[in-house]
Amino acid sequence: MRTDLAGIKADTAGMAWIPDGEFMMGASDQGGRLDEKPRHAVRLTGFWMDVTEVTNKQFAAFVKATGYITTAEKVPDWEDMKKQLPLGTPKPPDSVLVAASLVFVSPRNRVDLNNPGNWWTWKKGADWKHPQGPNSSIIGKEDFPVVHVSWNDASAYAKWAGKRLPTEAEWEYAARGGLKDALYPWGNEGVEVGKPKANTWQGSFPNLNTNWDNFRGLAATRSFSKNGYGLYDMAGNVWEWCSDWYSADYHDNSGKPVVNPRGPGSSLDPMEPQIPKKVVRGGSFLCNESYCEGYRVSSRMKSSMDTGLENTGFRCVM
Repeated sequence: MRTDLAGIKADTAGMAWIPDGEFMMGASDQGGRLDEKPRHAVRLTGFWMDVTEVTNKQFAAFVKATGYITTAEKVPDWEDMKKQLPLGTPKPPDSVLVAASLVFVSPRNRVDLNNPGNWWTWKKGADWKHPQGPNSSIIGKEDFPVVHVSWNDASAYAKWAGKRLPTEAEWEYAARGGLKDALYPWGNEGVEVGKPKANTWQGSFPNLNTNWDNFRGLAATRSFSKNGYGLYDMAGNVWEWCSDWYSADYHDNSGKPVVNPRGPGSSLDPMEPQIPKKVVRGGSFLCNESYCEGYRVSSRMKSSMDTGLENTGFRCVM
């Protein structure tokens, strides 16, 4: 099926139909964080969703057709950056203001989990074509999820494809795959119980990965079983951008079903209120029970719109 949207041919091939429905959004378990509560009823009309995360092959077609340059491939604009920083923050040296992105580097020993700087490195030349830096490539990884894409990059791709990024409610509803009150897209069985079900971190994060799921980093799409709606990797592998602004206290508590919610009107992260942030969902290959448990269907995280990471990608809806 093909549908013309604003002159762009949008194709539902490679997408799954997510039917109309109502569900309880938010955490149903004790492990839920405060920004996942309270649970509340949400009603959605049906929509199409990409079966997999957008791949390197798909993103390469977009770049070839448009000449698009991602955020990570551009030299940061200090005038824009300082708007997100405390007043009076000194300008960093020119050696830092280079085209770069954040790459995961595993420390040798246990480190303070409250400081992500212990495992994230700002690496010059890291971008979607070079996920670990200038000496790496995506050759042979055409079916891997594209990473180092900012929210702005993901939105540009979605617009070109005649699609859009999912709302946070759409994402969670789709991730649940028709299961009621399940903790994960596959049900309630623990992520490391039975056979591997998602690409996550096993062992002691971030210094020791036992490789139980056979992946130390990214996995190709479709490497694990799909959920009840036919969607792959709705837990683990890469975090996925949503269209919504992040707000720590956004969840509705009216007692009435919210219909097709589009998120708050602005961002509010109490930890960094000066930085506007968007929601990311689903966890990544770095998620572990001792750290973020992002693979839980109700888990929420946030990131600034211009941030690219080795573990962040996206999928589209329409």
